[in-house]
Amino acid sequence: MASSNPKTAPQTPDRRRRRHPRYRTNFPVTVGLLLDNTYQRLEGHCRDLSEAGIGILLAAELSGGEVASLNFSLPNSGPWELRAVVRHRRGYHYGFEFLSPSKEQKELLAGCVQGLERAD
Repeated sequence: MASSNPKTAPQTPDRRRRRHPRYRTNFPVTVGLLLDNTYQRLEGHCRDLSEAGIGILLAAELSGGEVASLNFSLPNSGPWELRAVVRHRRGYHYGFEFLSPSKEQKELLAGCVQGLERAD
């Protein structure tokens, strides 16, 4: 009987397992980034939000790993500006991971998603 060594066994990614659940939401987002050696601001639309990132519909061609500045407003917390990195793309739906949110921002995000419908 052969035993499998966990270090050499093929890893199957579980795409449904997330560190933070996603929640359905709907608000405008301005995405600022460097495209073709020019800083551009693009208008997008948030479809889902988590404590660690945001899903945005955006009519643009971005690559994984690109860093952007995101500007948006959340209910009861005023305007936000966060830097984020593109982690995945499905058509024009981009998944951004927030880069270094402050402790206060993390707490506000946790409060904002309470009561929202789960998107997972």
